[in-house]
Amino acid sequence: MNNNFLKPYGIGESCYNYPLYFKEQHQNMQPGMEYLMRPLPIFDNINYKGSGKLKDKVAIITGGDSGIGRAVAVYYAKEGAKLVLVYYNEHKDAKDTKAYIEKLGGEVLLLNGDLKNPEFSKYIVEQTLDYYGKIDVLVNNAGVQYFANRLMDISNGQFDYTMKSNIYSMFYLTKAVLPYMKSNASIINTTSITTFNGEGDLIDYVTSKGAIVGFTRSLATNLASKNIRVNAVAPGPFWTPLQPASRKASDIPSFGSSGPMKRAGQPYEIAAIYVYLASDDASYTTGQVIHVNGGEYKG
Repeated sequence: MNNNFLKPYGIGESCYNYPLYFKEQHQNMQPGMEYLMRPLPIFDNINYKGSGKLKDKVAIITGGDSGIGRAVAVYYAKEGAKLVLVYYNEHKDAKDTKAYIEKLGGEVLLLNGDLKNPEFSKYIVEQTLDYYGKIDVLVNNAGVQYFANRLMDISNGQFDYTMKSNIYSMFYLTKAVLPYMKSNASIINTTSITTFNGEGDLIDYVTSKGAIVGFTRSLATNLASKNIRVNAVAPGPFWTPLQPASRKASDIPSFGSSGPMKRAGQPYEIAAIYVYLASDDASYTTGQVIHVNGGEYKG
């Protein structure tokens, strides 16, 4: 792990002295590797001080190795949560995230596997209960995206892969976790601004993210009597590994520049929303979709 990775950024430094635009780059893999990105995403803010909002809560975060998932994991650790970070094959990113959180004094269990396989969800639950003895928070954050100009360009195999990666996996893990959640537990699902804008070149991705909105609202109603809250976060353009993994290299330098704030978001700029939704502060918040997108979508 290099020194640059170990260095978090203060709010002023990250907003004003950090590149707003990015170098041309492409990764021929999904969902992408954070350690290969230039510049590296900002996942922590040294000005964020935890206050015990999640003290002793056990949180499972899928896609917790990098991107938004890494930032959420760091903020959860600052708030006192014990973490299970689930990832696919991004071993270096996962180990770096674990080392960073342990440096903060946090506790992390890493689990890697394929969330498209329902048996892996059962394994996650078994390992979490063996290690920590309970589950309080589930953050369904893992996902993939593929661009296609026309519906006819999306193969049946790609559509199936996207849906299984983004919504089936969420169904499998939530179903596996739910029997062990008690009153005041929280489920947080990551959807996307693209569902609300209806991006024409992300048809299968938008469809899967729209399904997440419906899943969130319906499950929130279903679980309200048990006092288990279910909400979603809809990120706008954020600088995460999914971007160089899915976009043309030539599209990267201007990524995020078309919005009102003329820049992409950094992962730390959304992490506190996930803290709120997992905490007792959100005790009357369920069935909601919270938008964080720099003003690009106003819903």
